[in-house]
Amino acid sequence: MDAETRDLARSIRTFLDDVVHSQQVDADESRPAVGDVVGAFLGVPAQQVPVVREEVPEHQYVDLDIALTLLAERGGEEEVVGIGGGDQRNHQGFSDFLSGVFGRFGTGAVDRVNLPTGPDTTRRVVAFGVRMLHFDGQPVAVLQRSAQRHSGHPAGFEVACPEEGLVPEFIAEVRRLMIEHSVLRGQVLSFSGSPYEHNNSGITFVHRPTVGAGDVVLPDGALERIARHVVGVGAHAEQLARAGQHLKRGILLYGPPGTGKTLTVRHLVARAQGTTVVLLAGQTLGFVTLAAHLARAMQPAIVVLEDCDLVAEDRGHSPGERPLLFELLDAMDGLDGDADVAFLLTTNRADLLERALAQRPGRVDLAVEVPLPDEAARLELFRLYARGLGVSEEVLRDAAARSAGVTASFAKELLRRAVLFGAEAGHDVRDEDVRAALDELLSDAESLTRSLLGSG
Repeated sequence: MDAETRDLARSIRTFLDDVVHSQQVDADESRPAVGDVVGAFLGVPAQQVPVVREEVPEHQYVDLDIALTLLAERGGEEEVVGIGGGDQRNHQGFSDFLSGVFGRFGTGAVDRVNLPTGPDTTRRVVAFGVRMLHFDGQPVAVLQRSAQRHSGHPAGFEVACPEEGLVPEFIAEVRRLMIEHSVLRGQVLSFSGSPYEHNNSGITFVHRPTVGAGDVVLPDGALERIARHVVGVGAHAEQLARAGQHLKRGILLYGPPGTGKTLTVRHLVARAQGTTVVLLAGQTLGFVTLAAHLARAMQPAIVVLEDCDLVAEDRGHSPGERPLLFELLDAMDGLDGDADVAFLLTTNRADLLERALAQRPGRVDLAVEVPLPDEAARLELFRLYARGLGVSEEVLRDAAARSAGVTASFAKELLRRAVLFGAEAGHDVRDEDVRAALDELLSDAESLTRSLLGSG
């Protein structure tokens, strides 16, 4: 495109912007000015009222809407008005709307948006609007605005009140209600941010798993020790606190891949009903500091960090940054001992973590090995994954005896493959299908498969 064409395009764009803006101004002229409406409610000229702005994290924007709604109900009445002006309003603050220095902004429709409050629930919240309510008998006007990345405005609210001394109290009460009534409390959360998941500005609500104790096969007494440390401390938090014992704790599950560490975590999450759980894995381990702050606010809480050996030497996104493992240790240090927060770590390489953890003792209170299953444990695993299939105890015992060094992942794949063999033969799974699947998985041709399943 040559210079003349670019100039022409620029002129056309400017003309169209002027036309749109003039139409918006004309429309605004037919409606009361925002400043006049707010001033009438406050009982003083709006341009004389100071405005205090507060930001909130995007993932707590629903909490803000809930808190303001509760305060409005407490005050006895509320009026919510929108602001006209099209895109121009996105570049103005509340004081600009009230003063009219940068143009007249008329009232308009209230912008609203549906945001998730759980894996399957949403709430319709005010995305852009002025809430006029009463607090301690005094009129308060609040501009509530969701994050607008294109204009640089973060999520938050702006408060205008003739009684300036009341504003800090109002903001403090908003903050308190946001924590007390947070939709994040008691939920299972992750930071995956997938566009296909129920996402709330970087945080995704996850269904709490349903994994019973009978689904987990560990050495005798191991699951009880882990559960006592993760769940039992929270269940007896008051008694421990009275005795002067700390509630913050760290638990490390270590062992080869495929031995059941993740399944153990899922059981603990299922067991900790009503506890806020933050799941971190892979690249999201970099959110550990945010996760720790969130857990502190929403306690009792569990922060799960899976495969944390992957970030033992990872220095994050910028040159010169400290390894993410040290961020994890700092996050654990940053919480007081009375915080009912459990950090649950899993690793395939305890040797990569041991030195760093030993140099800062007390961060991990319990380390439990999840080893390769012995023959008795393998039999339990085969029984577990063969439930409802109708194969004999004899074939399962034979499989357990022949499969030394395999993992829970191997057991699961064996029964799945046996069912597939039966389906291809046109019948339900039989003992011979289990034997055929075992022969195939133990063959030299499947050595890489066994390795990928975590088998030794």
